[in-house]
Amino acid sequence: MQGLRSAQGVRSTRHVAPVASRLLVKHVLSRRMVARKQSSVQQLVVEEVESVESVEQQQEHSQMQVVKPLEQQEQVSNSNNGKGKAKQEQQESSDTTSQGSLAKTVPQAKTVRNLVFVTSEVAPWSKTGGLGDVLGSLPIALAARGHRVMVVTPRYANYAEPTYSGVSSTTIDINGNAVGMYHYLHKGVDWVFVDHPCYPRPGGIYADEHGVYGDNQFRYQLLSLAALEAPLQLPLGEKGLYGQDCVFIANDWHAALVPVYLAAKYRAHGVYTSARSVMAIHNLRHQGVFPPGTFPSLGLPDDWYYAMEYQYPPHLRQGAYEEEGRSVNTLKAGISIADRLVTVSPGYAEEIRTWLGGWGMEGMIDARGPVLNGIVNGIDDEDWNPAVDKHLPVKYDLGSFKEGKAACKKALQQELGLPVNADIPLVAFIGRLDYQKGADIVLQAAPWMMSQGVQLVCLGTGTTDLENGLRWLEAAYRDQARGWVGFNVAMSHKITAAADILLMPSRFEPCGLNQLYAMAYGAVPVAHSTGGLRDTVLDFNPESQAGTGWTFSHCDASGLMHATGLALQTLREYPADFEGIQRRGMQRDSSWNGAAEQYEQIFEWALMDQPYA
Repeated sequence: MQGLRSAQGVRSTRHVAPVASRLLVKHVLSRRMVARKQSSVQQLVVEEVESVESVEQQQEHSQMQVVKPLEQQEQVSNSNNGKGKAKQEQQESSDTTSQGSLAKTVPQAKTVRNLVFVTSEVAPWSKTGGLGDVLGSLPIALAARGHRVMVVTPRYANYAEPTYSGVSSTTIDINGNAVGMYHYLHKGVDWVFVDHPCYPRPGGIYADEHGVYGDNQFRYQLLSLAALEAPLQLPLGEKGLYGQDCVFIANDWHAALVPVYLAAKYRAHGVYTSARSVMAIHNLRHQGVFPPGTFPSLGLPDDWYYAMEYQYPPHLRQGAYEEEGRSVNTLKAGISIADRLVTVSPGYAEEIRTWLGGWGMEGMIDARGPVLNGIVNGIDDEDWNPAVDKHLPVKYDLGSFKEGKAACKKALQQELGLPVNADIPLVAFIGRLDYQKGADIVLQAAPWMMSQGVQLVCLGTGTTDLENGLRWLEAAYRDQARGWVGFNVAMSHKITAAADILLMPSRFEPCGLNQLYAMAYGAVPVAHSTGGLRDTVLDFNPESQAGTGWTFSHCDASGLMHATGLALQTLREYPADFEGIQRRGMQRDSSWNGAAEQYEQIFEWALMDQPYA
């Protein structure tokens, strides 16, 4: 019986496909060689510097609106988690070195740096997925450790907080475009919003119902140039200008021109000679690909075209801009030029070096392997904390989680009109309804789950066919299933607290946050063994009583059903074992402080070396 309960944690065999890069060294590595190389490259040593030789999407076509000011104010206040308005006001009025109560417990960095994050979205002001969450939390964690931190992002709406930075006479002239800057000091971070008519749109951040905006290349070119000017021109706070001694962290393709402009337009003319760039890859699938003829509009010297030119391999040429597959690839340029590369989990750092996750750029990325690291994202453990979560009917912690989760399950069953029964396993899925997240796999496995006597609650928005699939599920199984089409922050917290099991059958997942939320709330994740899920969800071993969930290697309905069956069997027949899994998940440190410490090491490595370009 114990053998049956053991997770079938056999990994899919991977090997690196031989890919020749026109500009970089050809690497042909076996799977074993990749694993050995990654283990040496990805280990981050904080205590001393050693040699390193030994990236929820943001869904590009999301129709999610920019967070409106009132919603944003509510979410910002949520981060206090009951600490009181007075505490919040005290924190917000403090200077950049003050972190309120956080500074009393967070270790300080050995070396303080000027850090500039550049991103297309940041929660709570703008968000389509995990990118916004990460950029709304990691900078705060680094500021709490003593760094001076700036975040530069577009001003998509008339946010309530940001006020003009006091440099109203300063404009950034980019091809005749005057760009304004709005500044908001919050939790020790300088949030700088780039103001230009190209950013506010009635639809989503990147697209509307008609498709992707045609001027996205210009919009994020402007963001990159504005981010490079901000440290030189904005005297923020008592410390004044950030100056030239900065580390720029460019996030995804929208900011990938930062390393390029830094090298071609600034460093080449004696500016930012001591600055370094880090390219953060949150999702390699989205690369910022444009026709080759758009290169002149970027304002780069002609010889830099080859840093941006990309020729897709034949099997990826569908939809390419020319028959030969040639394009201007923004993310490729950032990856080629940045001083260091980082992505959002060690597993994803390995996958993007192979044909399985490289999206055509695996050869180039593998050649830059010695400067590539993977760091698992953290979560906001103030916002996602069942002990202080204002969305929950009953708050709980490790000592009271059994009673607390039972109360939350009862409340959710009542709210959704499901039969109220504490003994019925509650299985949940929260996420975008699309191919990547495996929502179709959940729907395929749903009839089997219904036969197992569970309640299934799904929350998400996405493609029309999958949204209709949720509606069908609820109509077909009125006493067992609920499909909430749309997204609701409060409901996502309630479902996570009430769930016994959370499903994450993502076909690929750079890091993933929902499994971290689930473990923090005592819900056991059942996940596909890919990317960050493989790094964070440890298969349960009944012999050693170790593990925090179940994973499966074959990403299909049968794989999901098998792993879910093991979880249900353990819940029903071995409740003490299941409780142990819940406890280990809740005890896991998923805060940003550990990740922030690892990012500090990346910054130090970048500054140790000469500029890459």
